[in-house]
Formats: sequence, structure tokens, C-alpha cells
Amino acid sequence: MKVTLNSKPKIDTFVAIFQLLKNCSSVLKLDFLTDRLSIQGMDKSHVCLFYVIIQSTWFQSYETDKNVQIYLDSASLYTILSKYMENNCVVLTNNNTEDYMDIEMLSDNVKGEYNRYFQLPIIDVEEDSLDIPDTEFDADFSLKTKQLHDLTSQLILFGDTLDISCNENSIQLNTSSEHGKMTVKIPIDDLNEFSISEGEELQLSFSLNYVHKMCLTTKLSKDIQLSIKNDYPIRLTYDLGENSSAVFFVAPKVQT
Repeated sequence: MKVTLNSKPKIDTFVAIFQLLKNCSSVLKLDFLTDRLSIQGMDKSHVCLFYVIIQSTWFQSYETDKNVQIYLDSASLYTILSKYMENNCVVLTNNNTEDYMDIEMLSDNVKGEYNRYFQLPIIDVEEDSLDIPDTEFDADFSLKTKQLHDLTSQLILFGDTLDISCNENSIQLNTSSEHGKMTVKIPIDDLNEFSISEGEELQLSFSLNYVHKMCLTTKLSKDIQLSIKNDYPIRLTYDLGENSSAVFFVAPKVQT
């Protein structure tokens, strides 16, 4: 298989994906299917689960004549990808018989910049695909990615649990600890999208640390969609464009 990216906005997005994924899992499963790249993983404590689907048309070029499944160290992959320079073309290659991924960063005859070549070992892991069941959520809303990034960055200063209250009239985010309490009231009219089952009252709690990790970058998409349902993981969805997306689930905290 051989995958090529030469658009800076696409490379920025691609790198940002792995910036988030390395915070969730130390090992990533990459499935280079004939029509798309699928990335899955879960953290060791099984609190956070994610899957990323990137259609083949999203890349500058995408070549594989059969499905190729590999496991890579997430931190090492991000470290390499984050070293790309503005004028680079990024190429990922694996010849199926090799036990490593080739990553090339090629400069287009830019003076003072040199082609760089990396090899990342493939990890020998036997793991089943994650089963992510479809479900109808009770409420869905969308807001600016930067807004959620800023809010979680502030909330995490005051606690480690994110309490979400949601009904037809309002959405409220709360956290508290011995250091203080912070409450955010989000007007429904400020949301890009909002839908909720009629008469529904939702009260949910999640690890603020995990939710914050899913919001550390604003480069994936302009907006982020949050989907919630009582006693079910919160779903955070980034629309990557061209029928591609990055989706994260964070398990609810058990109320005691």
C-alpha cells in the first residue's frame, strides 16, 4: 500500500488526528482497505474508544490492491508525522512483506530543505476489531470546536468530572472540587445544531480528563458534534470532509 498527502491543510488534519489518538491508546490498528483507511483503538482502562474513517478520495493518492492491517506505536507515529515541513509531501508505504512502515517527507526542490525517510516498526498484536453498536441518542448538539476546547481547558482547572445537564431549553456543564466550582450555561440559540427527544431530561457525568483530551486540537474541523444518552458513552464527532470522520466515545461515570 502507498498513501500520499501533499496538501498542507490535509497534512495538518492528518497529524492532528494522531495527536489526539496518542492520548487514548499506545497502540493503533490501521486497516488500509481498498476504499478507505480505518483506525481503531481503546485506552487500557476501557474508558475511551475511537474510530476514524478516511475515504481513499480524501488523500492525494491512495493505492492498495488488498486489505492491509498493521499495528503501530501511536506516540512514535505522531512524533514522525509532526516533523513534516510546510513544503513537504508525506508518503506512507508498506510492502506487505516488510515489518515496518516507511514514511517519507519529500521536498519539492526547495533550497535548504532535504528529503527525509523514516521507518516505524510494525507491532505484532492479535486483537479483534472493536464492535461499536449503532444507537439512537437522546440529544445531539453542535458547537464550534474552539469553543469546546476553551471550555474544557477552563473546566479542568476546577475538577475531574464533567456533569452535563440537558433539556429542551438549556445545556449546562458543571465541575467542582476543593479548588472551586465552574458552571457553563450554553444558550440553545448559540448552538449550530440541537435536537433532543421531546420532554427528555438528561443528567450525565464523564471523566473531564478524557473529554478534554478529545478536544486538545482545533485542526480537525470547524465544528464538533456531541451526542448523549442516559447511561451511555458520550460521542464526539469531527467531520473531516469528503465522507470522512473521527469519532470518540467516553464512557459515563457510575454514580455512587
